[in-house]
Amino acid sequence: MHGNKQHLQKDFFLYNASKARSRTYINMREVSERFRLPPSEYVIVPSTYEPHQEGEFILRVFSEKRNLSEEVENTISVDRPVPEPSNTDQESEEQRQFRNIFRQIAGDDMEICADELKNVLNRVVNKHKDLKTQGFTLESCRSMIALMDTDGSGRLNLQEFHHLWKKIKTWQKIFKHYDTDQSGTINSYEMRNAVNDAGFHLNNQLYDIITMRYADKHMNIDFDSFICCFVRLEGMFRAFNAFDKDGDGIIKLNVLEWLQLTMYA
Repeated sequence: MHGNKQHLQKDFFLYNASKARSRTYINMREVSERFRLPPSEYVIVPSTYEPHQEGEFILRVFSEKRNLSEEVENTISVDRPVPEPSNTDQESEEQRQFRNIFRQIAGDDMEICADELKNVLNRVVNKHKDLKTQGFTLESCRSMIALMDTDGSGRLNLQEFHHLWKKIKTWQKIFKHYDTDQSGTINSYEMRNAVNDAGFHLNNQLYDIITMRYADKHMNIDFDSFICCFVRLEGMFRAFNAFDKDGDGIIKLNVLEWLQLTMYA
């Protein structure tokens, strides 16, 4: 391979034959091979026999001239959202539906707390019969309010809620794209691609943290955990960018700012 220093997707290995590999792919304590290859640019993939396992490995490269090697990593970044063209008729109909549900639960002040947000979201999600989910938890709804509450009231008004629902719908499409068996879950590999499709570009260490934080013991992630992860990512990127005044990717925080960042993001 030449010039590609980004994380390689599954399709790369489906359509590109390996130049060398271990003769037998077997579950043993140690597998060793020695290869002799012409000078070029290669990607070397060590792996465990079972997925989601950790294991140490040693790699030696002998060359007549100096060689360079580095870990294949993505640059951590987030895409800026592109505003979608609005369909006036569709939006007005959707807004009417939301206003009716919202008014029933919110009351005269037309604002909702985390408990009320949970009721609204679960009533809307239950209308999507093709999406297998137990609904959103209270903790997820608290995170959503922290993300969307622009006036600092700890509650969401109709406009804030509608903006939140548009984000959830976008993320829902991504989830359904990877939930091909309609099980209501996606696996950790699919989650990596889903995060990337949502505009969050992370490195291997962060993907491992997401798997540990949001996946179950079978390394699957359900819809509630999926949305909660995206809410958390968007909140953290938004908070970081607010502190990163000069845009150099480095911020300096005192204890109060750090606690505010971690508790509200």
